[in-house]
Amino acid sequence: MKIIKKIRKKRRKLIRRFFKSPIKKRLAQYSKTHPRFRKCWKKILYTKRRIYYWWRGLGVTPDEKTVVFNSFNGKTYGCSPKAVYEYMLTQDEFKDWTFIWAFKNAKKHRFLEENPNTIVVKQTARVYEKKLIRAKYWITNYRVPDHVWPQKDQVYVQCWHGTPLKRLGYDLETSENAIDSIADIRKKYAMDAEKFNYILSPSGFASEKFTSAWNLKETKMEDKVMEIGYPRNDFLINHTQEDIRMIKEKLEIPEDKKVILYAPTWRDNQHEAGTGFTYDLNVDFDALRQELGDEYVILFRVHYLVASKFSFDDYEGFIYNVSNYDDINHLYLIADLLITDYSSVFFDYGILKKPMLFYMYDLEDYKDSIRGFYFGIDKLPGKIITKEEELPDAIRDSIDNFVYDDKYREFNETFSKREDGQASRRFVDWVFRGEKG
Repeated sequence: MKIIKKIRKKRRKLIRRFFKSPIKKRLAQYSKTHPRFRKCWKKILYTKRRIYYWWRGLGVTPDEKTVVFNSFNGKTYGCSPKAVYEYMLTQDEFKDWTFIWAFKNAKKHRFLEENPNTIVVKQTARVYEKKLIRAKYWITNYRVPDHVWPQKDQVYVQCWHGTPLKRLGYDLETSENAIDSIADIRKKYAMDAEKFNYILSPSGFASEKFTSAWNLKETKMEDKVMEIGYPRNDFLINHTQEDIRMIKEKLEIPEDKKVILYAPTWRDNQHEAGTGFTYDLNVDFDALRQELGDEYVILFRVHYLVASKFSFDDYEGFIYNVSNYDDINHLYLIADLLITDYSSVFFDYGILKKPMLFYMYDLEDYKDSIRGFYFGIDKLPGKIITKEEELPDAIRDSIDNFVYDDKYREFNETFSKREDGQASRRFVDWVFRGEKG
């Protein structure tokens, strides 16, 4: 038996050494420019990872009182997983439960272990997958890795990360995605739909689009949609003025300055080998500082998939880097104006009934060539501009002359109907208490 164990151990080391070697990197690089090889290489990696995951789960029975939380694939402590976790901490019935958070940067989030029964782990394959295997519940707002499949007695809740403006999954008609074809994207959505028990929705609109994007009607899985509102938005309803003061103090925002939150999205067709998805600014921040610097500050939040760099030091005191700030809801609260383009951030921001501005410098290309929209942009409750030189005046006008009008009310009624500050409670009722509604 000892000899067999030694042989197995050496074999595992050899396999790991190969998949971590320069050979693997060269093969991965080669696959980016050779589609047929990429398809084969993906199958090899999937099979290897699937076997490892199966092996780790042999003989393991999930713990009925353990929950694994994950937000944006381990990048942040935020969104609906955070809201559900914090609500559960307040409920006596979960005092003897174990809560596990997985992060890319575990050290940054060790503070969570000050909470009862909370464990923070680094999101490496071996550690993270072992935790998933042993937990009854998975709460995440991002797809789990392709090779990771829940057992029949596990509960995986796909919280997702926003109401969609852009077409998703099976609803895509054209795509210039730099990595995946439409067929690849649909396959991933189909796989995710088969895995999760529930997908979270904040409105009838979102429920309809999630059903079509994940192909739930055709596969007879429509009952997986959980239309209860987004738990993350409870804070937007229930916050206090003290919360706003403390957030501004934490970010060192001057009290006498108006706050602009600039949160653009990533573009599917902006990808560079070795760098990832990049973002072409199309904003003259020097001109904005000259025009607005005395009265305004900008919170610049680059989308989590964007890999480009920006020199914030050149704009100290005017532009604040909030790209890595975990909870975007905090930024919504302190902002006097949101500027975005095609990101779904405006749906949640709209709950606060504050002004927003849409800067869509590549509108025609984005609408026709990349993913398209689920609805006409005429429904957006804010001014749309496409030229950079329009920004200063549009910013002033959006703030100084803002009115919460019928168009804005209709927008919120359509896209945020279930947002009443009670979504976290409804989530726990549905998933953990078996009380649907």
